[in-house]
Amino acid sequence: METLRERKKQRTREALLRAALELFTTQGYEHTTVDEITDAVEVSQRTFFRYFAGKEDVAFAVQEMTEAHFVAAVRARPAHEAPMEALRQAVLEGWDAIRETVESAVPVELYLRMYRTIESTPALLAAHLRRSAATEETIARVLAEREGVDVDADPRPRLAVAVFGGVIRVTERQWCTGEDFSLVAIRQLTASYLDQVGSALTGNWRTTRDR
Repeated sequence: METLRERKKQRTREALLRAALELFTTQGYEHTTVDEITDAVEVSQRTFFRYFAGKEDVAFAVQEMTEAHFVAAVRARPAHEAPMEALRQAVLEGWDAIRETVESAVPVELYLRMYRTIESTPALLAAHLRRSAATEETIARVLAEREGVDVDADPRPRLAVAVFGGVIRVTERQWCTGEDFSLVAIRQLTASYLDQVGSALTGNWRTTRDR
């Protein structure tokens, strides 16, 4: 059972997280200082650094929660599912359960706004790609374990995850540059693009034949 002290610490962390994301999404990541975040919550810098290593750490805190949920979802998929189907179902399950996963910390709408801020901020986008590479390696190892293959001898787990990760990047970019920033829109876009993987990779794209 959580103690009063533990609950207080959790509330402080969540307050810092929410304040940081609000500032990042309204005035920009690079124009926000740690002092502004701590002033918004009325705590010291020392308190901030008890919970977060720095601005990048707090910027990706909620995303880390969703990625951990995704890894767990892949691991829990039924054994009869092929690897790409397991990845597809896990990511769609993640979007379906996003409110439960995220709203313990921040509103989903704030998380989605931060998603777009990451995409439009060079320093955050670079960090996002670096972090995504690490997550993809974790997923490749989960797939290898799930399928009973050696990830370092069999290229298929990393190839499958590379294809999947590429589709997710296309989805993120298209959603961030579109007009509909809703949760429904990114979930539908994810499903639509994943459904096209087979035909996109193996099909003929020409609409007219050479004579």
